Amino acid sequence: MFERVCARFSKSVDGRTGEASVGLFVDGPNVFRDEFDVDLDDLRDAARDLGRVGVIRLYLDEHATPGLIQAAEARGFEVVITSGDVDVKLAVDATALVSDGAVDRLAIASRDTDFKPVLERAGAAGVGTVAIAPGSHGRSDALQNAADDAITLET
Repeated sequence: MFERVCARFSKSVDGRTGEASVGLFVDGPNVFRDEFDVDLDDLRDAARDLGRVGVIRLYLDEHATPGLIQAAEARGFEVVITSGDVDVKLAVDATALVSDGAVDRLAIASRDTDFKPVLERAGAAGVGTVAIAPGSHGRSDALQNAADDAITLET
């Protein structure tokens, strides 16, 4: 299994680089809370450290401020706004991306254990997984244990 995962990380979707292609999915309502002070640039940089970023999405609900939406778009995030449950939309989109074979690594930024099955499904499909916590007190043990790697953003 270890060799298979390493070999998968060394390939890319476009075949031009040796870097893994990365999909970053950010659970906006759980990450952008006053108690965390998360920076969009830090999230983007964390994804870039994992490989070539192919997909970088920020999921928000209808209460998101125009300033956050504008800042995210200016930093290269695709912003997905939903009037329903952000968790469901993010989970469905991330699972579809994994099923399509479009990424070698899936990173989910959240503290919500609802994403544990997504990370488990990605891992079962041979996709490397990363749980990104918005801070040390925002870490989810369940997400960290389900992922191959874990990153904690510190302020």
